[in-house]
Amino acid sequence: MSERRRGFERLFTDDADPWRFDTSRYEHDKREATMRALGQRRFGRAVEIGCATGALTAQLATVCDELLGLDLSETALAHARARLAETPNVRLMRGEVPGDWPEGTWDLMVFSEVLYFLSAEEIAEVSRLAHRTLDAQGMCLLVNWTGPNDLPVDGRHAVEIFRTAAPWAQDETRPAPRYRIDRFTRS
Repeated sequence: MSERRRGFERLFTDDADPWRFDTSRYEHDKREATMRALGQRRFGRAVEIGCATGALTAQLATVCDELLGLDLSETALAHARARLAETPNVRLMRGEVPGDWPEGTWDLMVFSEVLYFLSAEEIAEVSRLAHRTLDAQGMCLLVNWTGPNDLPVDGRHAVEIFRTAAPWAQDETRPAPRYRIDRFTRS
């Protein structure tokens, strides 16, 4: 088990909702903005990297035929399974990217506040994997906190690493006071 995975297991064991996904106005508003950034599209196959307890997953499921939620914490996934028990189009899986990249091609990929937990090299590898497995007409959505942190990189830098590591077309950037949403397509 990686040190990162151990840390997230401890985090979700100590507090089932460490970022207040269910009660924070910030989290609620960010989820709503994320859904608006998808437009009016319906997606066939989607993956959410870093789904945690499934708060965003539940909303993404309403616009996806099939949705895979991937998270490195089995404890977080247990909470997500309880939340999504009546959502048959969602499958949850434990995995840590880039090493456990999910197989197949995707119409939608969502990375919400997850990239800056990776090293710069891992972000670049994730970008290349995402580009390679995103459907030609697909969408890749990055949501990043833009405030200071004590992680390997900050949100703005994570987006730049991701953007330059593969031949992405940046479709749109939606800045907000404390986060940004970046939408990418294959160029």
